[in-house]
Amino acid sequence: MISKEIHLKSRPTGLPAAANFTMVEREIGEPGAGEILIQNHYMSVDPYMRGRMAMAWPLDEVMIGGALGKVVTSNNPNFQVGDYVTHGLGWREYAISNGEGVNQIDPELAPLSAYLGVMGMPGLTAYGGLLVTGEYKPGETVFVSAASGAVGSIVGQIAKIHGSSVIGSAGSDDKVEMLKASLGFDHAFNYKTADPLAELRKAAPKGIDIYFENVGGPQLEAALTHMRPYGRIPICGMISTYNDGATATPGPRNLTETIYKHITLKGFVVSAFVDQQAQFLTDMSRWIKSGEVKYNETIFDGIDNAVTAFEGLFQGANNGKMLVKLVSE
Repeated sequence: MISKEIHLKSRPTGLPAAANFTMVEREIGEPGAGEILIQNHYMSVDPYMRGRMAMAWPLDEVMIGGALGKVVTSNNPNFQVGDYVTHGLGWREYAISNGEGVNQIDPELAPLSAYLGVMGMPGLTAYGGLLVTGEYKPGETVFVSAASGAVGSIVGQIAKIHGSSVIGSAGSDDKVEMLKASLGFDHAFNYKTADPLAELRKAAPKGIDIYFENVGGPQLEAALTHMRPYGRIPICGMISTYNDGATATPGPRNLTETIYKHITLKGFVVSAFVDQQAQFLTDMSRWIKSGEVKYNETIFDGIDNAVTAFEGLFQGANNGKMLVKLVSE
């Protein structure tokens, strides 16, 4: 059996490009004792991958990342043929695993693709980042940057469920309208054409309590200026800086705002919320079924389009979670 997989060929300078990747065809043998063979149905591309490509990930090896597939051969008693599973074995059509880091999912609870988005890593990132790292209190005013993305769109809806006034920013007028009309944001603005600080002052005259940080740059400065005393800034990412190359984006010039307002800035990664996983799945599946949480997906077909999908993350091509579909369900 031949499996296509995508390797990191060189480290990007600035925006990632097709030249930084190479497609490899590899023969897949039978799984050994204690192993399973997974045929991947979906693979994920995510902004965090850009940072890992800079130094953490080795060259000439398969790109690491989340994927979802079906067990087609099993020599492991913990997995049966036909089980649907998620794993982190990356950008490939087939994967062999000893079961470590492989998690069974329930396809009756939510659509398969959702387990790489709203029911998966992005959803748990939003859930834990807001409720745990952000120390959210019901009724607070929340500002979310990159609010139409896989994480930001869920953050805003969780805050709304808990009674918040929610402000979001996005990179196009269509996305801004979607945030307000479909996802229930109280106010949204196009950060490319609007003044972030003026928008925050208009939408929340008394200030904001939480800024869920996905972007950095001018939006972080605006949030710091308009933050209420004892405000919190959970830092999920800063996508505006990921492709800086040799010229770094200047940091916020107003960190002094943190002093007398007692503002907390705290970074986090999703692995901090393992203890929240069970409750997250219970809550999120209920919210999806009730219609309290809606989600969008942008799906490219075939592993040949994986690099194009990844590049699109930094060009505003995605609405919600960006995925690559590898087989027809």
